[in-house]
Amino acid sequence: MNFRQMGGSIFLGTLQFAILLLISESLYPGYSVSENYISDLGVGPEPSRTIFTFSIILFGAFTLVASYLALKMKRDLSFTALLSLSGAGAIGVGLFNAIDYQQMHIISAFLAFGFGSLSAIASCRWSKPPYSYISIFLGLLSLAALLLLWSQNLLGLGVGGMERMAAYPLIFWALGFGVYLMHPNSD
Repeated sequence: MNFRQMGGSIFLGTLQFAILLLISESLYPGYSVSENYISDLGVGPEPSRTIFTFSIILFGAFTLVASYLALKMKRDLSFTALLSLSGAGAIGVGLFNAIDYQQMHIISAFLAFGFGSLSAIASCRWSKPPYSYISIFLGLLSLAALLLLWSQNLLGLGVGGMERMAAYPLIFWALGFGVYLMHPNSD
């Protein structure tokens, strides 16, 4: 039963974040997915700011619940640690906005993206092919985009576009991994 609960936690946390991210972007006047960072939503006008902040903190909390359930299974402590750090980073992104707490926000974003990418790669030990290969691919894609963003090689996508090239593979991985774990034969 823990696999299904863990999968449900990952899936629900990610699903609500993906939906509320789109809503938050839509409610922010003049917001550009190419030119604005995702975290700009956390310092934008209301209600966009509250929606984003609530959603990213909830996403992190659901991720930490999934990490706790993984820890209880004592199956793969390295994956559990990576997932925990990613969830803590997501919560930090919400708690420490990009203007008032810039340094803490950057550290939190690094935790969320960096350890999220590594979580996707490490999750291959929790699944069978072809999904294990998909997890590795999505994790590497996210990690590569994060490195390009960090080095300011934006490939014409703008900072927001390149950040989304790091974020979207993680969202797709987490939705798929959550569904994979919820399958009745995953135990």
